[in-house]
Amino acid sequence: MEWYIKVIKSYSDFNGRSRRKEYWMFTLWNFIFALLAISLDYSFGIVYPSIGYGPLYIAYTLFVLVPNIAVAIRRLHDTGKSGWMYLVGLIPIAGAIWLLILFVKEGNQGNNAYGEDPKQFEN
Repeated sequence: MEWYIKVIKSYSDFNGRSRRKEYWMFTLWNFIFALLAISLDYSFGIVYPSIGYGPLYIAYTLFVLVPNIAVAIRRLHDTGKSGWMYLVGLIPIAGAIWLLILFVKEGNQGNNAYGEDPKQFEN
C-alpha cells in the first residue's frame, strides 16, 4: 500500500525513475480499487447501462489517470526510454505488448539520462 500512496503523492512528477516494484505494486492496488468501485456501483445499482460503468468507477479512474501516466513514464525512464515511448501503446496489440515488455524489464543499473538508480536507495 505504501507504493500506491507514494505514486499518488508524486502524481505530477514526470521526471526521474520508478522501479518495477513501485510500478507493479501501484498497478496491483489500482486494479483492486477499480474492482471495488465497480462492485460498489453494481451493488448500489448506479451503473449507467449505456457504458456499463457507474459514477464511482468513473470518478476513481479520473482520480488515478494522471498518477498512472506519471508512474508509467517514470518506469520507462528507468529502462532508459523516453516518456514519449508511452504513446507506442496507441498501436493496437503490438504497442501494448511492447509496453508490457518494457514495464517488466529490469531498469538500467546505475545512473542514466533520467536520474539516479532508485534501487541504490533501498535497503
